[in-house]
Amino acid sequence: MKRVFLLTMIVVMLLFSVIFNIAGCTQKKNAVTQSRDGKITVTATIFPPYDFVRAVAKDKVHLSMLLPPAQESHSFEPTPKDIITIQNSDIFIYVGGESDEWVNRILESMDTRNMTIIALMDTVDVVEEEVVEGMEGEEEENAYDEHVWTSPKNVVHIVRSIADALCNADNANAEFYRRNADDYISQLEKMDAEFQSVVDNAKRNTMVFGDRFPFRYFADRYGLIYFAAFPGCSTETEPSAGTVAFLINKIKAEKIPVVFHIELGNERMADTIAEETGAEKLLLHACHNISKKDFENGSTYIDLMRQNVENLRRALQ
Repeated sequence: MKRVFLLTMIVVMLLFSVIFNIAGCTQKKNAVTQSRDGKITVTATIFPPYDFVRAVAKDKVHLSMLLPPAQESHSFEPTPKDIITIQNSDIFIYVGGESDEWVNRILESMDTRNMTIIALMDTVDVVEEEVVEGMEGEEEENAYDEHVWTSPKNVVHIVRSIADALCNADNANAEFYRRNADDYISQLEKMDAEFQSVVDNAKRNTMVFGDRFPFRYFADRYGLIYFAAFPGCSTETEPSAGTVAFLINKIKAEKIPVVFHIELGNERMADTIAEETGAEKLLLHACHNISKKDFENGSTYIDLMRQNVENLRRALQ
């Protein structure tokens, strides 16, 4: 799999070089055209930073997201068009983990002196991904968990970094960005308090996932115990019989009322566990990405986390 990905990246980079050698003048012309209305250009690789910029900058920037709605983020591979989009950005935002190794190779090939680059993992304290009891997978040394946005407290720091970058790149609208950032941070802090209230008033503190588990930062923030089939960045989708049996027994032994799954994934394992235990199957949205319908309807990180508050409440009752 890694060899195929590497070959794909080599091809993409060769195409990238050809495009820039042949169409360099056209790119510069397009960049000037984009700036005629005075707006800066911001590109985010995935939904969370895209939505954070949308909340802070609103219509003051040209904003784009590289990952198409409904696509799995860990298998994303950029197209030559995506690479040109990055090159034409005033601000470029990505996660910064192992899944984004392609970003580093692309940025190394570019002149980024006039570009502000934000890696989400550089804005918060990161922790290593862990393999807990019953989970399939092997711990890799220094494999940091990439899903920093699953904790609203982390998002406060991320939003402040984004607001700083917007203000530096577009000082004329700095007051606008600061005001929106402050308002958004207030919403995040309220959301954080709601999650904490659910946990403080719960009968239990254990979550079970018949799926991957991209909620390490979330669990650490609220002192939650978790059991799951795979780590957050695992590419595995078919668990062993032993893993499924372990999760079924855990739910039965502790009378856990809910088995979670994450968005845009294979729900068969969660279905099996629910059928065997009588637990309710619910979504805990990790916000990696959203469906095309939700994207077109303007769903936001705050919307998704509000749903998570209610589903967590049911799981911990």
